[in-house]
Amino acid sequence: MADTPPAQPRVGLFVTCLVDIFRPTVGFAAVNLLEKAGCRVEVPRAQTCCGQPAYNLGDRADAADLAKRVIAAFEGFDYVVAPSGSCAGMIKEHYAELLKDDPDWGPRAHRLRHRTWELVSFLVDVMGMERVEAAYQGTVTYHDSCSGLRELGVREQPRRLLGTVGGLSLRELPDAEVCCGFGGTFCVKYPEISNRMVEDKAEKIEATGADMLLAGDMGCLLNMAGKLKRRGSRVQVRHVAEVLAGVAGEAAPIGEAAVRKG
Repeated sequence: MADTPPAQPRVGLFVTCLVDIFRPTVGFAAVNLLEKAGCRVEVPRAQTCCGQPAYNLGDRADAADLAKRVIAAFEGFDYVVAPSGSCAGMIKEHYAELLKDDPDWGPRAHRLRHRTWELVSFLVDVMGMERVEAAYQGTVTYHDSCSGLRELGVREQPRRLLGTVGGLSLRELPDAEVCCGFGGTFCVKYPEISNRMVEDKAEKIEATGADMLLAGDMGCLLNMAGKLKRRGSRVQVRHVAEVLAGVAGEAAPIGEAAVRKG
């Protein structure tokens, strides 16, 4: 169990590269949810990539440099929260190991580790959020991203909050916990295997009959959205935070032109 949070905790939002570049709506949705949970939210301008791509490729020197920048940018906050199990997992599970031999940065990475959370897990497990005031008239299915599920234990938390969204029906995705084939640099190094994995995933998504696919990681969402679009699928793709914050209708689905409706 998480420690009892301070009254109106000061939260540093780690936006993530993919959200910043491809889906800013997710960042605004995260701020919305965190403020409704009683947090004071700030977005440090000094933040940069978490270093995961370099780390996965074995470039530990550049990964360590990026880790130090992130640590320095977020040290003053009660919590660091990211709308991504992948990035949160990098900060929480890998920084301390990456910097363990550094007498200065190692302890700082360890301290940050215990204050870092994936967004929906933070809302439920730390802030005690039990419901959201949002509505969606339709059927959704949910994909569990590898890092969020395996490194951070994010599974029941999004389903619990989705169960409180007015009008929403959740239809479980067969093999929801199986990788979509993105895997960061995996899809670049092994494109044929990656393509087969996302093809299998897309078939199962469509077989649910859901009109919308949700997940908590932009990498997975972009990968699956691309495959679904190439298949001519009518399934929309969105980040779970957009539905929980009630802003799913403010931008085109992931994979489509990001034009605001209004």
